[in-house]
Amino acid sequence: QLQLVESGGGLVQPGGSLKLSCAASGTTLDNYAMAWFRQAPGKEREGVACISGHGATIDYAEHARGRFTISRNNAKNSAYLQMNSLEPEDAAIYYCAAEVFGQCILSHTLWSSWGQGTPVSVSS
Repeated sequence: QLQLVESGGGLVQPGGSLKLSCAASGTTLDNYAMAWFRQAPGKEREGVACISGHGATIDYAEHARGRFTISRNNAKNSAYLQMNSLEPEDAAIYYCAAEVFGQCILSHTLWSSWGQGTPVSVSS
C-alpha cells in the first residue's frame, strides 16, 4: 500500500509562511494525483489544492488561491504545499492525499490514500 508522511507543520505568526512536504513510499507517484486537505476542530475536512500526476492540472480551493502553491517532484516521490500570508483561519491539521489515476477534484471522498497529518498553528 502507498504510504504518505507529511512534515513541515508548526507554529507561525499571522502573515508568515510554511512549506509542507509529503513523502511517499511503496510505489512511485507517476500515476497518482495528489492533493492537500485540512481539518480544523469542529469542521469538516476541506480541500486545499490538488495536482495531477504530471503537474499538468492544478486546482485550488478559493481560500487557498493566490496564497498557496502546490507542487510535486516525482523523481523525489514527493509533493509540497507552500503556504504564504497565513491567517488564524488557516490553522488546522493538514493532510496529504493520493489517488491512482485520480482526477484533480477537491472532494475528500474521492481520495483513497492519506497521511497522518501535520498540524499548522497560526497565532501571535
